[in-house]
Amino acid sequence: MRKMLETLGRYVMLMRKVFTRPDKPRIFFKQTVVEMEKLGMNSISIVSIISVFIGAVIALQMAYNLENPMIPKTYVGLATRDILLLEFSSTIIALILAGKVGSNITSEIGSMRITEQIDAMEMMGVNSANYLILPKVVASVIFNPFLVVLSAVIGMIGGTIIAIITGIVTPGEYVDGIRMYFQPYYLFYSMIKMAFFSFVITTIPAFYGYYAKGGSLDVGKASTNGIVSSSVLVLALNLLLTQILLT
Repeated sequence: MRKMLETLGRYVMLMRKVFTRPDKPRIFFKQTVVEMEKLGMNSISIVSIISVFIGAVIALQMAYNLENPMIPKTYVGLATRDILLLEFSSTIIALILAGKVGSNITSEIGSMRITEQIDAMEMMGVNSANYLILPKVVASVIFNPFLVVLSAVIGMIGGTIIAIITGIVTPGEYVDGIRMYFQPYYLFYSMIKMAFFSFVITTIPAFYGYYAKGGSLDVGKASTNGIVSSSVLVLALNLLLTQILLT
C-alpha cells in the first residue's frame, strides 16, 4: 500500500511538471504534429485490421443469436453498430493502443533516461517532462477519438463483408439496421471515452519511462509495467465513465 501511494505521489508530481506552459509554443506545436503522425497516423493500419475482424465477428454472433422469425434481420446491423460504438471501438482499440503506443513511449523516454539525455536537458534548464510528454498527451487526446470513428465505420464494413460472404443476412437488411434508430450521442460518448483513455495510455507509460533506471533490460520491464498498469486503468475508467455518461 505504501509503495502504491508513493508511486501515485510521484505520478502526480510528474504531471505537475508536464502540464505547465511550454517555454517555446512554436516548438511545442511542431512536436505535437510530429507525435500525431507517430502515435496516431501510424496506428491507423492496425486499428483498421482489428476493426474489420471485430465487426465481422459481432455481425456473425448477432445473426446466429437472433435466428428467430419474430426478430427482423435488420436488428443484426443495429446490434453490430451499437456494440461497436458503445464498447469495442473505444475500449478494445484503447487496449490495443496501450500496447502499441505505450511500449513506444516507455522505450523512447526510458532510453533517454538511461543514456542521461534527460539529465542533460535538465542541466540546460529545460523542463524535460513538459518537452517530452506533453506533446504526446495532447496529440493522442486530440487524434485518437477520430480513430474511434474510423474503427466503427470499418467495423460496420467488416460486418457487411461477412454478411455478403456467408449470406446470414442480406446487405440491404444489414445496412437498414445500421441506419435504424441511430443515436448521435453514442458516437459522442465513445469519443469522450477515448479522450480519457488516451490520457491514460500516454501518461502512465511516460511515467514509467521517465523514472526508468538501470539498462535496456530495465527499460523493457518498465515498458511491461506501463502497459499492464495503463490497461488495467483503462478497464476501470471504462466502468466509471459508462456509469457517468450513460445514466
